Amino acid sequence: MTDENDPRTAVADGGLSAEAQRVIDEIEEKDVDFLRLQFTDILGTVKNVAVPATQAEKAFTDGIYFDGSSIEGFVRIQESDMRLKPDPETFAILPWRDGRSARLICDVINTTTGEPFEGDPRTVLKRTLERAEEMGYTVNVAPEPEFFLFEEDEEGRATTKTNDAGGYFDLAPKDLASDVRRDIIYGLESMDFEIEASHHEVAEGQHEINFEYDDALTTADNVGTFRTVVRAIAAQHDLHATFMPKPIPKINGSGMHTHVSLFDEDGNNAFHDADDEFNLSETAHSFLAGVLEHAPAITAVADPTVNSYKRLVPGYEAPVYVAWSDRNRSALIRKPAARVPAASRIELRSPDPSCNPYLAFAAIIHAGLNGIEEGLDAPEPVRENIYEFDEEKREEYGIDTLPANLGEAVAALEGDEVIQEALGEHVYEKFVEAKTQEYDEFRIDVSQWELDRYLETY
Repeated sequence: MTDENDPRTAVADGGLSAEAQRVIDEIEEKDVDFLRLQFTDILGTVKNVAVPATQAEKAFTDGIYFDGSSIEGFVRIQESDMRLKPDPETFAILPWRDGRSARLICDVINTTTGEPFEGDPRTVLKRTLERAEEMGYTVNVAPEPEFFLFEEDEEGRATTKTNDAGGYFDLAPKDLASDVRRDIIYGLESMDFEIEASHHEVAEGQHEINFEYDDALTTADNVGTFRTVVRAIAAQHDLHATFMPKPIPKINGSGMHTHVSLFDEDGNNAFHDADDEFNLSETAHSFLAGVLEHAPAITAVADPTVNSYKRLVPGYEAPVYVAWSDRNRSALIRKPAARVPAASRIELRSPDPSCNPYLAFAAIIHAGLNGIEEGLDAPEPVRENIYEFDEEKREEYGIDTLPANLGEAVAALEGDEVIQEALGEHVYEKFVEAKTQEYDEFRIDVSQWELDRYLETY
């Protein structure tokens, strides 16, 4: 139903919503030539259909049709027609196209039913957020995606040679990529990102740019945009940006620590309680407990590649132990210090930037909401360094470990009905199918490490 008082949906002249008309006016004002209509497949890869800007009104009123059978995990060949429905609130000028191209993020519509396609990751997250709304909450999320910058070879292909020797928070001359980060930030700000900070990370060639929290859907949109902008602007500097979790062995990998908080219908932070030792409400404790209970299955979605599990090992600042803490970073969930009540939140440290943000956020939020509905109690926080615990002490504290590989993570997902519900039947089945195939291909491959180790020994 159209709400005439809502400027996003109120119909203007020509059958367009007021927000869509604003976008068309901006396209004309800024002389945009092409629109890139973007959406995301189940594996998190951003896809796009480019149309002349003259087709903008048609895109808003009729949608743009495409062959869904060609997209990973979407539909079978006999049911291939899909329709893209642009979200006008996501309009942005692309910063590397001299202002002549813009993008719109789209929802995918099932042309048979006219309803949102259940295999669209954006729809999956929207469904979870509707559940939160029914419970009286809105959800804010803030991710911290890390990435590496590598030099390209003479043919423009990616290498694993870093272009700097910097370390955590280093300055030039060690941090040679500071100019690249600056240009990335300018590009993101031109697309209305609010950047909080940027710095060199722990490993050589590793970087982090933090953008301000927002509602979960906007943030998921922003993660996809962030990865696209980082890659494009790095390429302008003849560098390759990668969000691969562990591109270089024996150094820190790239994570995407994810901060989550709930706000009630009055705009108050539902996670804050000034009388609690940790300033966390009962709601927050139950949400946290839900995430811990379903952490193994969440890992399949939030750490979705074979390579993800090269990062999730002890000793490289990546969390592997299912526990929470208000002090140390060896636990899976951390309660960051909050200067004001509105900043009370939890930080899940396991996700990595290769994940599909829509599915990862949906799994995390759904697990937390389930914890609230079930009234789960969070365990006591662990304030010691869990990396220094032996197996006996971990058992004493009741601390489990995350799956050690993609195969174990998929098995955990197959046994967890709550996270399956978060994904929905279609996405769950297609995701498991794709990840099982990926892990099987990995298992039957023979690596260079094996050849170096065994070929002449046996």
